[in-house]
Amino acid sequence: MALSAARKTVPRKVPPRSQQALKSAQTRARLVEATIRCLIKFGYSSTTTLKVASEAGLSRGAMLHHFDNGGALMQATIAELMERRLRGFRRAVENPAPDVRTLVRTYWKQLLSPTFTAFVELAIASRTDQPLANILEPAQAQFRDRWYELAIQLFPEWQQDRQSFNLALALTQNTIEGMAINRMIHGCDEAMIDPVLQNLEKQILALRPKLKP
Repeated sequence: MALSAARKTVPRKVPPRSQQALKSAQTRARLVEATIRCLIKFGYSSTTTLKVASEAGLSRGAMLHHFDNGGALMQATIAELMERRLRGFRRAVENPAPDVRTLVRTYWKQLLSPTFTAFVELAIASRTDQPLANILEPAQAQFRDRWYELAIQLFPEWQQDRQSFNLALALTQNTIEGMAINRMIHGCDEAMIDPVLQNLEKQILALRPKLKP
């Protein structure tokens, strides 16, 4: 018994390859985080691999060891930004009693974060930068699909009327993201934000199908 207990307390050694893989993953995450910070501080056009490496506290050579070029780094950054945008919705799905207000307010709160600022920088730049658009567009399509799935989990009764459901999602996304972008460029009346969100909630509830007895 004593020997068995002693064995349980002996820390397991991580194989060298696993340690290296872990270190590499941590460095990649550090570079992605540095890229997001650079997008927010400098904008897309002024975000260079040199600035990202400096922001991450690494040499450009060390950065290129983990990402072959700026495109590969941007692809990883976009994937991380999309994942962050979905995390709040996952938490909402786990809520024992999700409602329309939860969805709307969770969405709005997300769009006030630096993550959305970085995403908008990329979205605007992709209009004239085709290589960036080639990375962003499929990521956006995947985001919409996953967001759709999560919303269905929140409100399964919408399965009865997919047309109204699609309209409700489009209304939500365009209203909230449009208002967030307008706020970002200082074109939004702060006093109108809550009334707009409340009105959006009412419109979604009006579209929501009635449960059949």
